[in-house]
Amino acid sequence: MERAPSRVWGTAAVLACLLPGPAPPSQPAKRPVTRIVEIRSYNLLPGTRARFHELVEREGLPLLRRWKIDVVAYGPSLHDEDSYYLIRSFASLEERQRTEDAFYGSEEWRQGPREAVLAAISSYTTVVVTLDDATLQGLRRVGPDPRP
Repeated sequence: MERAPSRVWGTAAVLACLLPGPAPPSQPAKRPVTRIVEIRSYNLLPGTRARFHELVEREGLPLLRRWKIDVVAYGPSLHDEDSYYLIRSFASLEERQRTEDAFYGSEEWRQGPREAVLAAISSYTTVVVTLDDATLQGLRRVGPDPRP
């Protein structure tokens, strides 16, 4: 005598038809695009910030653009009257070093705004970090837009 299939086997068969098959092999997670970001904080001599800002916009930024240096953001700091910031982005630490060596060693910088820029700066600090593209794009919206 043959036995009829049980309800358990019938339910299992229905569920098997409804459930997805085996998962495909997982793809390696994509790493977010990252950039090396340099943040400079300048302490300016008292009373020089407005003139410094004009100098940055009139001479500094055009010069940095000619040298293909990615200026992310810049401007007066909110916490006091004598602070200023500049944020730049590079593909790697090596590119940052090469680019800055070439830029600061160039006649265009040395014979251009260098003396006026340095005359306004009391001291500065540089911090270099790695940031993902989404964070970097958010920083581009801070302060004056440095792009044309």
